[in-house]
Amino acid sequence: MPASLRDLRQRRSSVTTIKKVTRAMELIAASRIVKAQQRAQSSAPYARELTRAVSAVATFSNVEHPLTTESDNPTRAAVLLITSDRGLAGAYSSSVIRAGEELNQLLRENGKTAVSYLAGRKATAFYGFRRREVAGSWEGFSDAPTYAHAREIADALIEAFLKPTEEGGVDEIHVVYTRFVSMLTQKAEVIRLLPLEVVEDTEPPSKSDVLPLYEFEPDAETVLDELLPLYVASRIQYCLLQAAASELASRQRAMKSATDNAQQLIERLTREANQARQAEITQEISEIVGGSAALAEATAGVD
Repeated sequence: MPASLRDLRQRRSSVTTIKKVTRAMELIAASRIVKAQQRAQSSAPYARELTRAVSAVATFSNVEHPLTTESDNPTRAAVLLITSDRGLAGAYSSSVIRAGEELNQLLRENGKTAVSYLAGRKATAFYGFRRREVAGSWEGFSDAPTYAHAREIADALIEAFLKPTEEGGVDEIHVVYTRFVSMLTQKAEVIRLLPLEVVEDTEPPSKSDVLPLYEFEPDAETVLDELLPLYVASRIQYCLLQAAASELASRQRAMKSATDNAQQLIERLTREANQARQAEITQEISEIVGGSAALAEATAGVD
């Protein structure tokens, strides 16, 4: 049965209201993404130089630091999963959760137990619905993270890394986040944060890759004790900022698609309403003409 004119108008009014909401969310995300991009880009030089400093200390010193020492038989690995706090961002959270599930499967195949640390309500809801055990979770800052949030997460992960596995500690730390490539492309990535890998390259380094010579004061071990927590926090902050920019870009794109779809639906409902109105007018004219003809026949019969 075709919808009545009243129903079509009500549906068009509802879709128009939804379009206003999605358009507003699209504009909000578009206005905030520029600042999020700038924050992500501005954090890169500090993270890069800090990484160079840590690499130099770890390379030119013979100190075996707990954060750079590989376990002989790793059995437990922490996985920090970074998602969003809110929805309406397309496949943003589902993509990074899928990457986290693939990492957990890979760890299990290698004989390691995955210990979950979650950032974002979407990850918390995903694990809570499946009643999975979580070692730590953080919420409420997915689209605007600060260094304080990153340091809080880093402290919890370092504490777990330094704790023996028999007491609930971990041998490795992995981070699953979304890297911002462009407004149209955001890619879920997995990095191993700890233990820190010191890569020895057999090729001669280029001029830009040469590490500066450092003098360690008071000693290399003390310098590493100070640098490595900063390094972990800066890497986590970088991942959080990249994820925030990716979330806003995904939301802006999803809301634009929703606005465009709402506009198409409004146009279709308008056409259907016009057709229904024309059908009603035609029916009314037919009834008037029919009634007039019947009246004329009745009058002629009386005469």
